[in-house]
Amino acid sequence: MGRKSLKEARRQEIVRVFYKVAKKEGYENTSIAKIAKVMDINPSLIIHYFETKEDLTFELIDHILERYLSIFTVKHRKEAIIEDLQRTVEILFSKKWNLLFDDGLFYTFYALAFRDKKIKEKYKLILDALRNELAHMIRQCNAQSLTAISDPQATADFIFVLVDGAYFYLSMESNRKAYDERLAYYKQKAYDALAIRPLGTVLSPAELPA
Repeated sequence: MGRKSLKEARRQEIVRVFYKVAKKEGYENTSIAKIAKVMDINPSLIIHYFETKEDLTFELIDHILERYLSIFTVKHRKEAIIEDLQRTVEILFSKKWNLLFDDGLFYTFYALAFRDKKIKEKYKLILDALRNELAHMIRQCNAQSLTAISDPQATADFIFVLVDGAYFYLSMESNRKAYDERLAYYKQKAYDALAIRPLGTVLSPAELPA
């Protein structure tokens, strides 16, 4: 078991270095030889774990999924509450989410999906998993009468359409103020779709329970 863990640790180390090199040099300019040079190891050691650059790419896309799904972790509770939905929206429309994975690499792999069936399937897995997890949170809140969303899956899909479109559009925006204003606008649309208040909103006296 320890040997298996050591093997997995080494694989993950190689994937992380692959990501760093590809982020700096560009995916097309990244090779197993360059990764080995950065790690100061023989290229044959990388080939022992990943026979080709494509194998490394598949593993890195799986790594993307794990990183993105980490935003849905509901700690210390069996069911999601309104605060979990609010925090999820805040993360989705934040610098933290946008920095989870390099935009250049994300869109490079996205483009590869049109030529490689396996990459396309992996990207579909990522997009479906994100939507399904958010829909699951909404259903949990519905079950506790915290929300009343008639179609959780469609609402989750709409929010991620907002997210995907927002960051692609905003990646072209160089004005920081305009960027922040548009991102805040898209975030409010997500809150509107969920019919919940933004995180940290204080109720007015008239809205407080009697």
